[in-house]
Amino acid sequence: MRKFVTSFVVVLIVVVHSTSLALAHHGWSWTTGGNISLTGIIKSAQLGNPHGVLKIDADGDVWTAEVGQPWRNERAGLKPDDFAVGVEVRIVGEPSSDINDKVVKAERIYIGTKEYVLYPGRD
Repeated sequence: MRKFVTSFVVVLIVVVHSTSLALAHHGWSWTTGGNISLTGIIKSAQLGNPHGVLKIDADGDVWTAEVGQPWRNERAGLKPDDFAVGVEVRIVGEPSSDINDKVVKAERIYIGTKEYVLYPGRD
């Protein structure tokens, strides 16, 4: 019985810790609340849930840009091919509250002269 209780406590700690990390990351609480504009070249793209992730080379600094879930990207008019390696993009969105993280959550994406609004009403 004692081994069961110890195992249960360890599993519970792992689950609570994992859940708190996931909740802390998603949403907007980890961002500054203000927008930046980041222009660069897509180096890689991983699209899917819970959101897509782009690696962007912005003047030699590699940033991570969180883009929308597949349904959000589609609603904005984006297609997976729009995120091809080598494409220049401008991301407008909220950066991590720790600017050294070089992570931004995209609200709007510009490819060429076309604007794609992921989060209507957010500025």
